[in-house]
Amino acid sequence: MNRPLPDTLITLAMITVAALVWGGVWTIRKRPSDRVRGLLMLVAALVLLGNVAIVAWPT
Repeated sequence: MNRPLPDTLITLAMITVAALVWGGVWTIRKRPSDRVRGLLMLVAALVLLGNVAIVAWPT
């Protein structure tokens, strides 16, 4: 299959997932007052990961 744009978007989404996980964990550990913000970042990473899994699932 020749689908360069979706592959690029999936790659960018996975990089975003990694950044959200890293930022969420960092926020929870370094700024206890912003724990809710860190948890929301982790939830957003899970949602985005689920979307990538749906798109990338073989048909």
